Amino acid sequence: MNELPSLSFQPAEQIKAYQEKKLVNLIQYLNLHSPFYKRLFREHQVDPDTIRGIEDLVRIPPTEKEHLQRYNKAFVCVPQHQIVEYMATSGTVGSPVTIALTENDLQRLAYNEYSSFACADGSASDIYQLMLTLDRQFMAGIAYYLGIRKLGAGQVRVGPGVPSLQWEVIERLQPNAIVAVPSFIIKLIQYAKENGIDLNQSSVKKAICIGENLRKEDLSLNILGSRITENWDIQLYSTYASTEMQTAFTECSAGKGGHQNPELVILELIDDDGNPVAPGEIGEVTITTLGVEGMPLLRYKTGDLCRAFYEPCACGRHTTRLSPVIGRKKQMIKFKGTTLFAPALFEIIHKIDAIKEYVAEVYSNEIGTDEVLLYILPANTSEETDGKIKTYLQARLRVMPHIKYLTREEMQRLQFPEGARKPVKFIDKRRGSNGGV
Repeated sequence: MNELPSLSFQPAEQIKAYQEKKLVNLIQYLNLHSPFYKRLFREHQVDPDTIRGIEDLVRIPPTEKEHLQRYNKAFVCVPQHQIVEYMATSGTVGSPVTIALTENDLQRLAYNEYSSFACADGSASDIYQLMLTLDRQFMAGIAYYLGIRKLGAGQVRVGPGVPSLQWEVIERLQPNAIVAVPSFIIKLIQYAKENGIDLNQSSVKKAICIGENLRKEDLSLNILGSRITENWDIQLYSTYASTEMQTAFTECSAGKGGHQNPELVILELIDDDGNPVAPGEIGEVTITTLGVEGMPLLRYKTGDLCRAFYEPCACGRHTTRLSPVIGRKKQMIKFKGTTLFAPALFEIIHKIDAIKEYVAEVYSNEIGTDEVLLYILPANTSEETDGKIKTYLQARLRVMPHIKYLTREEMQRLQFPEGARKPVKFIDKRRGSNGGV
């Protein structure tokens, strides 16, 4: 059994000193090996030798996803023969980005998830059932697999979907933990109820939740989280990560935000001008990777908007914690005078029992403003259900989106286009946009 990572439990000043030492090494490494950052330093007259502390980062222009898409190979810092894995983003906003990893990067990834599972009260005595894909260049699946191995725990690679198969494996192998998308846990609950499975007599006692918010801004459970725990007495641990940062922020049992992995990433929350926001303010999550060989990133803007919490946690860690994603820069909707982020729209939809599945599409109308079209799989096709859905949406949004009802087969095709690794919930067809979730 590996020892629990200790830096997280050190005073904040010690964490900062460690990170700044690693930052100096990173800047020198990029100046030697990264074609993209060598050019950026030169064009913006940044002297790498003067970047000594985290406060100095504001003098460096942030890196954006468009840079990674356009100059992908210019971020690679090692010769091709040192690359052992090519992974890719899911294309949540825009086209996918390839991330090249060395053997050391894979070991770092394993350490990241080992630390994350340890944060989520994991131990060698656990058995995790992985309800996600390990193929299609999906970094998260490999990361969880490697991290659980490093933790010394058992794991069952079942893959995504198929509630009947998931329950058959749970009953046969008795895992005490699952790793899954929260909306799929709802489907597990529905299947159990329809097939006489007593949820609270099952072996599963906790869930590591990926890909969707479980909490509101005040850190209380949102509708999705509440629906799970009202039906199934399990401990939920939320996570936040991205392929580009090769690092995760994971909740402990206190449920007060995702803990930063201080050995692996420097976190900034910045405004539109690239400056740090005041404590407690919403800012764009911007990360600098530590210890990455293949494609390190410096001040990479994720597009995700969060708050940070800096006070020590009840679990004993002194690391910065992140709130749930409040919104994504690319997913801000200006709809008939109302500003709306996709997560807030999803939270409203989750409250409507008459909606079984959904996809939100945003497009530009003839005068260039945003329009919202909701594709909905209703519980049934009655006029009463239609009226219930429309009345609720009108009351909560104050403006009425367009609605198109789909069959289960049509919804499946829309949510899972060819090659999709997770369900599409947001499609952006506005002028100048190139992606969806």
